[in-house]
Amino acid sequence: MSTAAFEFGPGDFERVAIERRTQTLSRPSVSYWQDAWRRLKDNRRALISLWIVIALAFFTLAGPLLWRVDPAAQDLDQVSQAPGLPQVAVIVEPYVPWAGLRATPLAAPAGGPGAAAGAGMPTDAAPTGLRLVEPATTQAVRLAWDPVPGATGYQLYRNIYDTEPDGALGLPVAEILDPAQVSFEDRLDLEAVPYWYSVVALDANGAEADGYVTLRVETSRVISAAEAETLGWIDDAAAVAIGDEIVLPYHPLGTDYLGRDMLSRLMYGARVSLFIGVVAPLLFVVVGIVYGSAAGFIGGRVDQLLMRFADFVVALPFLLFMILFKIAFGIGPGESGIFPMLVALVLLAWPATARLVRGQVLQIREEGYIGASQLLGAKTTYLVLRHMIPNTMGVILVTLTFAVPSVIFTEAFLSFIGMGVAPPTPSWGSMSNEGLRTMLTHPHELIFPAIFISVTVLAFNLLGDGLRDALDVRMRGQE
Repeated sequence: MSTAAFEFGPGDFERVAIERRTQTLSRPSVSYWQDAWRRLKDNRRALISLWIVIALAFFTLAGPLLWRVDPAAQDLDQVSQAPGLPQVAVIVEPYVPWAGLRATPLAAPAGGPGAAAGAGMPTDAAPTGLRLVEPATTQAVRLAWDPVPGATGYQLYRNIYDTEPDGALGLPVAEILDPAQVSFEDRLDLEAVPYWYSVVALDANGAEADGYVTLRVETSRVISAAEAETLGWIDDAAAVAIGDEIVLPYHPLGTDYLGRDMLSRLMYGARVSLFIGVVAPLLFVVVGIVYGSAAGFIGGRVDQLLMRFADFVVALPFLLFMILFKIAFGIGPGESGIFPMLVALVLLAWPATARLVRGQVLQIREEGYIGASQLLGAKTTYLVLRHMIPNTMGVILVTLTFAVPSVIFTEAFLSFIGMGVAPPTPSWGSMSNEGLRTMLTHPHELIFPAIFISVTVLAFNLLGDGLRDALDVRMRGQE
């Protein structure tokens, strides 16, 4: 057969379209830290906790620069003031001593069924006509009452609660042994709050009668122009008139039992609490990193010896060493033990970090790139600093994040029992201890520092939980 029969020309062929399929990445390539940040942002609780931590840092560092109130300054006119709007005071005349009112004592009634044996007055006799002589103010409360027949004197009580439910008359403020004296002037730490005054008659033996009379009194806040000028509330006493109102220094979160601003003390207390809560973990985590890296890289008997010493340190009682360090540094009762606390935490809290770092180093030491680096002549220092510690940073950051709230709680506990930060230096723990004594009457003094401690500990714990999930490479395959 001739080969010419099999010759093909250009027209004998047809163009064929070929569909090329290429593999594309579902998401752009990112580094380990970029991917960890992306997964941390997807964790809403951790992200909110991060913002809370940033807000606490701003509150601690920038707060005292914005709210320039001395945390040790006392406002004695607003002691244990609850949070609220700015208070006002009315300008009045300077205080003038009051002589009081007197009345002719009444003879005791004849004996009868209600007479007390030898007392000369009925056992249920009670004063009547208890009244205010003039409007009650924080300058003075002046009371008067009608004389009781046969009474040898009167006992006066003051309460900040109504006496009716349980008959508790409150604080005894005066004992009048002159039966002709039927008035009383109260000037004892008066505040612009309601008071319940009770008067009880005394018999010939000095015993109190069963009956009493109670009067509810509403006090108004007043101050003289000279006092306001002395306190710096007004510039010129001559510029105000009687009856004018002036605004008192504002305390948004109220004051404590000594009249100190709560907001300012919380800011300065945050500096102490967060200083201990951040510096101490940084120090003992660094110690744990060095110790654990050395133990894990060297291995063998040295590793066993080092870890047995770490187990011994774990068994040491922290509170006992805290007491010993306070004695060793010459810190007596009532003095702040910040430095002994830092020393005790650094010396006793590193084993947990050392164990975690050692475990990571033991695992990384068996990786192929470590062997390749050793074959290329890499020194031990280079291997530890360049390969091992950077690859344990995830565990280190999580450990540090969980250590901060633990140390903050430890500081608060030690300050609460009087072994940490001592007054007048503010810290959240010492403020909680001070607020405990007024918890029933002025709960804000305990609630605010307790809230800051709780929020800080919770925020760091949730942030640490989020960092653990974000930095764990095994979590990538579960997304």
